Amino acid sequence: MLAGASSNVGKTTVTMGIMAAFKKRGLRVKPFKTGPDYIDPMFHRFVTGEPSINLDTWMLDEETIRGLFFRRLKENDLGIAEGVMGLYDGHSLESDVGSSAYLAKTIGAPVILIIDGRGMAKSAAALVKGYVDFDPKANIVGVIINRISSESHYLLLKEMIEAYNDVTCLGYFPNNPDIVMDSRHLGLVPVEEIADFREKVDKAGELAEAYIDLDKLWEISQHDQTVSAFTDPFSGLIDKYQGLRIGVPKDRAFNFYYEDNFMALANAGVEVVEFSPLNDAALPERLDGLYIGGGFPEIFGAELAANTAMIADIKNKLEAGLPCYAECGGLMYLTNSMTLNNGETNQAVGFFAADSQMTKRLQRFGYVNVAAYLGGKTIAVRGHEFHHSLVTTAEILPTAYVITKKGKTWTCGYRQKNVLAGYPHIHFYSNPMFLTSLLNAVLEHKAGQA
Repeated sequence: MLAGASSNVGKTTVTMGIMAAFKKRGLRVKPFKTGPDYIDPMFHRFVTGEPSINLDTWMLDEETIRGLFFRRLKENDLGIAEGVMGLYDGHSLESDVGSSAYLAKTIGAPVILIIDGRGMAKSAAALVKGYVDFDPKANIVGVIINRISSESHYLLLKEMIEAYNDVTCLGYFPNNPDIVMDSRHLGLVPVEEIADFREKVDKAGELAEAYIDLDKLWEISQHDQTVSAFTDPFSGLIDKYQGLRIGVPKDRAFNFYYEDNFMALANAGVEVVEFSPLNDAALPERLDGLYIGGGFPEIFGAELAANTAMIADIKNKLEAGLPCYAECGGLMYLTNSMTLNNGETNQAVGFFAADSQMTKRLQRFGYVNVAAYLGGKTIAVRGHEFHHSLVTTAEILPTAYVITKKGKTWTCGYRQKNVLAGYPHIHFYSNPMFLTSLLNAVLEHKAGQA
């Protein structure tokens, strides 16, 4: 577990560099991300060539977390999990659930703490000691110091930290503006939008090879192969859903998906058919349904609007009853229009009598409990919201979600014909009944078309 003492200590850059360096050494690196973030896993995949798995201990129970983790690791694989925020930042004061520390304990991963070394000497020892002593079960075994201006400064900090803590300083990353990445909406810009990302990754890998004790890090990572008793809840459904074809938009505008959601679909026998609302003229043929994830469709609003053939095809198919499940950016795309903060407005699909408006402030952020009324029953599922936009409806639209968070309650999950679209991002392994209810609706529609 590569975890930061806080946000903005450069843990993603350090993580990318270490992944790149180990991959260059010929190791098979399996990446993981703590929590619900979508963008860091894109970086991981670019660097390692392997899909990165979100491990969220608030949305998923411990048995499921361990199952999703260990099924990815084969003999001699190196699993690297990137933390989220600060090491102990989790869901609440009372619980560390959702934090990097909680995940590390759940999967038995040793923790490497990443700190920002600028402007510190002996205080670095106190900082590390606080993190080590706060929860000894978190198993902090090493420290990497970021943004160091000189080797002599690193050696000073190393001496101080190791004198007061039973940890090993594994090296440092020097200050280097060439590997700094831009941010958007409190997160990093997706890899597809960074023109020189290959150069940044190569440089970060070179720095890791030069300044991090990779041999010691590999030694720390050794453990006996763990066998998980986890049984995938979707693998027994393959006979029921085998052959269903679900279209999924994947391009610069739509790329926010949990990798294990695709694994759930695959294990249930569903074929995922990717397409691009930016570049394709029409939906793929013979689709039984759509799964439209989030992303930044508003940033590419003009390009999406210019693809009038795709917009018309999606609207016509949905109006004709094609089942569709959409999240966040997917919801925005299905409204009449998307408006940026500068006033620029672009046409969207126009399926819902509603409009999307970007806002300067964050509208909702954090974990939510969703009571979804699907298939004639209420399904409790956990999700996550993060959006700088509002959807304003021109008429009353039926909803399927009652959402609660810290005593507050609101509705979402707009329903029209066979379309369900809402702001929450749902992890299908949170409650398998959520996905099976969606797939049952697809089956019913397909049977009606036969």
